Amino acid sequence: MKFARSIGLAALAVSAPAAAQVILNASSWVPPSAPITITLVGFCQDMEKVTSGRVKCNLLPKHPVAPPQTWDAVRDGVLDLSFGTHGYVPGRFTLAEAMEFPFMGNTAVANSVAYQRIFERMLAKYDDHKGVVPLAMFTHGPAAIYNTKRPVKGLKDLQGMKIRVGGAVVGDIMTALGAVPMLKPASETYELLSSGVADGTAITIEAPVSFKFLPVVKHATYIPGGLYTQSFAWIANPAKWNSIPDADRKLIQPLIGEALSRRQGRAWDTADEKGMAAVREAKIPIVNASRSFVAEIKAKTGALEKAWIENKAKPKGVDGAALLKALRAEIVKVTKEK
Repeated sequence: MKFARSIGLAALAVSAPAAAQVILNASSWVPPSAPITITLVGFCQDMEKVTSGRVKCNLLPKHPVAPPQTWDAVRDGVLDLSFGTHGYVPGRFTLAEAMEFPFMGNTAVANSVAYQRIFERMLAKYDDHKGVVPLAMFTHGPAAIYNTKRPVKGLKDLQGMKIRVGGAVVGDIMTALGAVPMLKPASETYELLSSGVADGTAITIEAPVSFKFLPVVKHATYIPGGLYTQSFAWIANPAKWNSIPDADRKLIQPLIGEALSRRQGRAWDTADEKGMAAVREAKIPIVNASRSFVAEIKAKTGALEKAWIENKAKPKGVDGAALLKALRAEIVKVTKEK
């Protein structure tokens, strides 16, 4: 009888289905050394760990679409997990533009965590991200200006300069400051600068290292609080994300939201420190924007916020002034928490 019972148990064990495994096709269009890709790899490793291997990422060797098409690629299931740059599709994510105005904050951690909190509190209900699952909002650190022409110490130095930008807001900022914006992905920066098609780029402090255009840079300008802040989101395909069993999604939950925003912010702040060190090591002249230069920027860009409040936030039923005030207050709060 014992023998028969043990045979029966063995047969049951063999016939029982193995735990389902969900494989997420994940991709980043920025280089492996960039802080976004570093975060993606770490996030995937942690998902696999907390689910005991039931949820894994298949990191694609090449991004299958152009960067602006990432939103639709994730929505349509070409990708299961990636990040989207809100500004790469002008007019589609107008509420995300609230995070992109000048002088928002001095670290990616403070900006990203504050952004995620305000997104959950004030923005998620508007469903701007319809068609994808927003896992976390984030930003880079304070944006700088790199160029091949001359030191940028004031507005007079920017006049007529062709500047690569990554979104509508920074494009409007550069226009207001007298430059000529060129909306192009960051991955095209080296080609644009080396060929002379662009004179400079408004971009993250770490970008000359990540995107390997340091050899063509002649001048750097750092601006306290940032010339702008780019808005991003980690996103997943709804069908694939919902195919993860509820029990495993509960295990993953502590890794997303504010935790993922903070993780991304830390990676970007670390990269910015390395980028600044690389610029100094390359002996590229650095301009730290003076108070008078900052005042010039504020005077020229203040109208942009008012226009966004009236023309983009208000039509969606959003109190834009209150949203901007809440974002800035939360950034200060997070900064003090560190």
